Amino acid sequence: MVGIIQEQHPDRTRLFMQWKPMGWPILVDSLNLLGVAVVPITLAIDEYGIVRAINPERESIEKSFLNQTYPKPQAQAVTDIKPPDLKKLKAGTTAGPAFSWTSYADALVVWGAENQLDEAIAAYEKAIRLDPSHGPTYFRLGVAYRKRYDSSARRADDFQRAVKYWTKALEMDPNQYIWRRRIQQYGPRLDKPYPFYDWVPTARQEIQARGEKPAPLLVEPGGAEFASPLKVFGMDQPVHKQPDVQGRVLRDSEGFIRAETALVPAAIAPGESLRVHLAFRPNLQRKARWNNEVEDLVLWVDPPPGWQVSSRYLSVPNPKAVVSQETRSIEFELKCPEKAPSGSVRIPTYALYYVCEDVNGTCLYRRQDVVLEVQVKSVR
Repeated sequence: MVGIIQEQHPDRTRLFMQWKPMGWPILVDSLNLLGVAVVPITLAIDEYGIVRAINPERESIEKSFLNQTYPKPQAQAVTDIKPPDLKKLKAGTTAGPAFSWTSYADALVVWGAENQLDEAIAAYEKAIRLDPSHGPTYFRLGVAYRKRYDSSARRADDFQRAVKYWTKALEMDPNQYIWRRRIQQYGPRLDKPYPFYDWVPTARQEIQARGEKPAPLLVEPGGAEFASPLKVFGMDQPVHKQPDVQGRVLRDSEGFIRAETALVPAAIAPGESLRVHLAFRPNLQRKARWNNEVEDLVLWVDPPPGWQVSSRYLSVPNPKAVVSQETRSIEFELKCPEKAPSGSVRIPTYALYYVCEDVNGTCLYRRQDVVLEVQVKSVR
């Protein structure tokens, strides 16, 4: 028995397998190279590599497959499986078709080093220029961008670019469940089939209770990945007043804190919702640090008329340390009016925070305005 997963973060599957526990090998297909459109799928493959049944009945699989004896095929070729030759694949892209660039990019993502993700992204983009109608390439480009976002080579807009290409791929093939799931993982609650990773805390607790050490995760899930589905858009009752209504707090013109945004999905139709991901990162080049001896970081959202927001006032609690340099994340959801025209809509927000220039440097109170650009699709 062997499993194949389509996860962006396969280490989470390792944790799940340890939790249950499950002892069979798991293969990773984050790029959806198999072209699977729905899951789960069960393939009954004999010892000679021949598929004998697809989605066999579980109740009868022992009799119909496991207890069967199959003849060895005549003149069966023996295949020596080796990693792909990256140099050969790269050479094949010279004046080659889009497929040669996609194949090279696929190999770089699966077999290459972390520092080759830039090259993989460039190869996917070349393939798209040659063949802009191939949906799988858009999806895989999104996977590569998100993979780089989770690496030490991350760039501020990698997450948003990943969402952009996943959204584009799904628009080209709306029946592709795997692509839809990748967006739902980070997307709004109205579009979620279930909470994706809310099981992680329970898994860790039960694994530790058995005296084991839980498998480590490269990226901690949270926010949208824990959120439960909603049938009706939920809004918090306003319990806070706007904290800087007259805009008197000095702006962070020194760039002590850098704000990153990602909107999931990248575009919505009238009446649909999206989830906003905001990350605030101290500028390490300026040795900036959060000052945790005062109030928490707060965010105020000021949507245009007709737009709904899950919460206008959000905050991130300070850790116990006097100063710190962690990334602070905030998520909330927006719902577009039913009769909104197509085009770009600006959603103003601003954050207020205390920041220090260095460990013993000057501590300041600053405001950062963050304007979200929401794309509203036309209804056809």
